[in-house]
Amino acid sequence: METNELKEKANQLRADVLKMVTNANSGHPGGALGMADTWTMLHYEFINDKPDNPEWDDRDRFILSNGHTCPLLYAVLADKGYFPKEEMDGFRSLGALLQGHPSTAKGTPGVEFSSGSLGHGLSFGAGVALSGRLNDQDYKTYVSISDAECQEGQTWEAAAVARDKDLGNLCALVDYNDSQIDGKVSDIMDVAPLAEKWKSFGWRVIEIDGHDYDEIEDAFSTFQENSAREGTPTAIVSSNVLGKGVSFMEGDPGWHHGVLSEEQMSQAMEELGLN
Repeated sequence: METNELKEKANQLRADVLKMVTNANSGHPGGALGMADTWTMLHYEFINDKPDNPEWDDRDRFILSNGHTCPLLYAVLADKGYFPKEEMDGFRSLGALLQGHPSTAKGTPGVEFSSGSLGHGLSFGAGVALSGRLNDQDYKTYVSISDAECQEGQTWEAAAVARDKDLGNLCALVDYNDSQIDGKVSDIMDVAPLAEKWKSFGWRVIEIDGHDYDEIEDAFSTFQENSAREGTPTAIVSSNVLGKGVSFMEGDPGWHHGVLSEEQMSQAMEELGLN
């Protein structure tokens, strides 16, 4: 896809996120909007998958650790054909396929990991990456984590394990938006200097502007070029703007969680070019 097509796709995914959250009258839109550009590049240009065969053994694995941002994952999976788009209408409904945090118990196609309790995804991802090597498989494992998850010790235990086990087939995509539910990460428990911390754990670190498509593409290309069953794991530290694409949401931690009014939805759709 050309860059302009990817940008249009990202904005469509943003719109799907907002519609899901507003329809459910509950959800976490801000982080999802901020990650839409990096995820669009990853899921439409780099990940090796088969939507018509979600359990394909050689698929690349995408693990969502910051599970509250799942509306974006659901939007991607629906758009790629993992399940009918109509399922998005039931987001967060009792018994629905698309719960407020991803659940493998629901058998949702494309969901690799049940997440909601933060900080566990990288540990799971390290195990998945190691399993691939032990089974002589060449799939790659991508783990989406938040900057606030880097406040948790388990993240760094997993980082140490990944380097110790030479998991060169593992990529951590870090959403560095300086926002969490109680305010700014830098005010609550600062994780800076974040890139240097990952480097100190022996990871290859690529810092990018998460809304610059050339930088995003180069980062994933670098990971894939260096990916191997044994080698150095990669962390892509992506500086993202919470609520990207919708002016009144951008950079405001209050939109970590929240629902748009009818007037706000209209404005958001117009700003996303979808009115």
